[in-house]
Amino acid sequence: MLRGWKFEIQLDEKLGKAVYLQIADAIIKDIHSGRLKPGDALPGSRNLSQLLKVNRNTVVEALNVLLIEGWLVSKERQGTFVADTLPGFKSVQKTEWVTSAIKNTASKHCHIQFDDGHPDSKIAPTTELARAYRQIFNQKARWQMMGYGNELGDLEFRKSIVQMLNHQRGMQINELNICITRGSQMAMYMIAQCLFVKGDYVIIENPGYKPAWSAFENAGAKLLPVSIDKDGLQIDDVISYLKSGKKIKAIYVTPHRQYPTTTTLSLKRRLELIRLSNKYGFTIIEDDYDNEFHFGYRPVLPLSSFTELKNYVYIGTMSKVVAPALRIGYLASNNSSLIEIVGSLRKIIDVQGDSIMEQAVLQLIKDGTIKRHIKKATNYYKTKRDFMATVLNKYIANKATYAIPEGGLAFWIVPNKQVDCLQISKRLESKGIKIITPDTYSFDETINGIRLGYGSLSEKELEEGIIALGKML
Repeated sequence: MLRGWKFEIQLDEKLGKAVYLQIADAIIKDIHSGRLKPGDALPGSRNLSQLLKVNRNTVVEALNVLLIEGWLVSKERQGTFVADTLPGFKSVQKTEWVTSAIKNTASKHCHIQFDDGHPDSKIAPTTELARAYRQIFNQKARWQMMGYGNELGDLEFRKSIVQMLNHQRGMQINELNICITRGSQMAMYMIAQCLFVKGDYVIIENPGYKPAWSAFENAGAKLLPVSIDKDGLQIDDVISYLKSGKKIKAIYVTPHRQYPTTTTLSLKRRLELIRLSNKYGFTIIEDDYDNEFHFGYRPVLPLSSFTELKNYVYIGTMSKVVAPALRIGYLASNNSSLIEIVGSLRKIIDVQGDSIMEQAVLQLIKDGTIKRHIKKATNYYKTKRDFMATVLNKYIANKATYAIPEGGLAFWIVPNKQVDCLQISKRLESKGIKIITPDTYSFDETINGIRLGYGSLSEKELEEGIIALGKML
């Protein structure tokens, strides 16, 4: 019987190695990499021969080699399996597999997992992306892309992102003001390393995004938390820090849809924050992590679009648009010198980005695939958002407060009374339901709130999860 393992190999009769040995070595490679694990069943020789388009006897020879060498075992009337004890593997290796399986048990036994707002990978434009990759490698001048490129990213790709930021988000930058990164977290790390020195202070939102905090602290900066209310960041607290005499180097904000509360920073506070930035000389680090999926008239324009703002760093991502596994982020700034410093750091740690992937995504932008996908995905997530609102209204409306977000892929749920969210999390997990615990985004004291991502779950899973949560609030 065929298993989920997909055998991928390019057979080459001109390689100087017998085809059956190429097949055997490819299977060994998959065992080494962990794609095939002890006890996994292989397809039968007939199926493999049809898959590889070779004579069945060739496959039988390959399997015999692996049986003789001890990589496989044959069980009568059952089939051929990867051996439990593998040649050339230390005994600890199998232990590592077992340990890994034990570590993953908690997440595997949870049949419903509320993340913090991930997209649904099932609707990613993978077919179109694969086509774009094939077309790139079929180009006559493909060899030109095989060498080193610019540390800031492929020039044409940068120009495309710049055009999007200028036309859709009201910014005024050029290709020298932007660096393409492997996801927004890399952008966060690099800007922290280039902006902060030990002893600097950075103001952060509380609750907020801890991975960003870790990047700042790693660069030597100290964190100053500011509370969030219905209008976003509390500016009076920011002013108090600025007047305290501390060396405030930057403020990190998620003004479009604050993480995790989804609150939008009011226009009045936006303007005041810009005024304070210009007056005190600190940089606004703006993380616009989910701008694309918006269900209202249009997304609120970034702080970075205000021409009067003197010092900003704008961080965004395309990973949620294309696919989370494709790490595509970017950072932009009106300070070209800062981007040059970022480029120099990039050369040290990564030399350059993935220019092939950038070319492939650029092709999807040019042929309209990305635009069509965003439109399709936005409608898809709006339907899910509406369903989520329906089940929340049905099962927890009298137990918690929540706003229906105009975009993004998560709800922020605040219980009407103080509850032990960590204890609720444990009780839900015992029923096979996983939620993000408040300590994931709290600075010190645990926040009385729960962020529930809905994008990657089915309607059935959403309803079952909300029913269970409602019973515990």
